[in-house]
Amino acid sequence: MIRTNCVAWSTVCVIALLICSCVPSNPPGLYINLDGQTQGTTYHISYRSNDSTDYQHDIDSVLRQFDLSLSTYEPLSIISRINRDEQDVELSDYFIKCFIASREIFEASGGAFDITVAPVVNAWGFGFTEKMDPDSLMIDSLLQFVGMDKIRIENGKIIKDKPGVMLDVNAIAQGYAVDVISGYLESRGIVNYLVEIGGEVRTRGVNYRGQIWTVGIDKPIEGLQIPGLQMQAIITLPDRSLATSGNYRRFYVKDGVKYSHTINPATGHPVRHNLLSATVLANECMIADGYSTAFMVLGIEKSKTLLEKRKDLDAYLIFTNEEGQYEVFYTPGIRKLIMKETY
Repeated sequence: MIRTNCVAWSTVCVIALLICSCVPSNPPGLYINLDGQTQGTTYHISYRSNDSTDYQHDIDSVLRQFDLSLSTYEPLSIISRINRDEQDVELSDYFIKCFIASREIFEASGGAFDITVAPVVNAWGFGFTEKMDPDSLMIDSLLQFVGMDKIRIENGKIIKDKPGVMLDVNAIAQGYAVDVISGYLESRGIVNYLVEIGGEVRTRGVNYRGQIWTVGIDKPIEGLQIPGLQMQAIITLPDRSLATSGNYRRFYVKDGVKYSHTINPATGHPVRHNLLSATVLANECMIADGYSTAFMVLGIEKSKTLLEKRKDLDAYLIFTNEEGQYEVFYTPGIRKLIMKETY
């Protein structure tokens, strides 16, 4: 269930950021645009500042502290130390909040989202260790370490039922980082902004033209690595978060068989179904991020069923029919946001 981008961290379906071309109508204020690198990917931030303050140094510092909690590529991070079975690791607020949200999505999705699937993801070559070319026996042996019932927080410490249980929060942490930076901007009085990290997005207020922010959803063309070249849809995103997961960028082919990076925690094997990408809208980007991955594990029909129960979520799901043609399912909340679709 964990996904990674083509460099290091999570994200598979990068959302191209688009700005409306309407007549400017926003109040006075300079828009600051920041670009940088973090977590093996890029970030793009735009916000309106009445005093022209550049917060990039502070933002980079916040992201560095975030990595020291949740990056599996940072050897000294809290999560890396836990994965090495170190004892009495002091947990940060970042780690605790991410762990709690991950457990909630695990339970709501019937286990489709599971951050303990790390050993299996690593074995298939989509994690933070070397690929192992696993066979069924290896996968079965690794599944004994998978399951959120095998790990918990007690008195501010991680408790494992057995050594070897490992965590990989890459399928939710990038969205969480978007929330963290959004919260930082709001703490500085910023009320008009867009924060995007590796394709996960959160907006508030309006863009520099005084219009609601708009984003594009990529068409899920297999092997397409450059986001924004071919768009499936353009939607407005008013004061919400958006995250997308898919299997069309991150995969490999061996002996004529395609292996996607989305791993089913129940079987330990890459998923094989007709859901190509799942875009989720939620108030928090961390929640959108986690559920977009859960839907990629569940497939189209089970995702629809879950969406019927979760009215706080909206989704735009792209899948193939029996003839191999694209079809789209989206919730009523998405319908009113769509500006343009292509087929």
